[in-house]
Amino acid sequence: MNGGIIGALMDCHSNWAAAHFLMKKNGEDQVSATVTADYSVKMKRPTPTDKGAIHLSARVVESSEERATVEAVLEAGGKICATCIGTFVVVKPGHPAYQRW
Repeated sequence: MNGGIIGALMDCHSNWAAAHFLMKKNGEDQVSATVTADYSVKMKRPTPTDKGAIHLSARVVESSEERATVEAVLEAGGKICATCIGTFVVVKPGHPAYQRW
């Protein structure tokens, strides 16, 4: 699998993990829009697409009321192929991403 696709998958999955976590933590009824403040992906090995399912997991490792740091792992063929760490921030009214989804 192409590294750019891996990066996009990990960014998106981590962003939603952060948004869901912050919604629950803050006792809200709906997910706030969040944006990526930073993220870094490390490719560990080639990611095969013919060895069964690709598994992506993410967990929040640090948070405040409006920010979450997330670690993510992409596995294929039973092996870790890529890791990611990123910071995701809740946006406020006036930001272009506010209430877009």
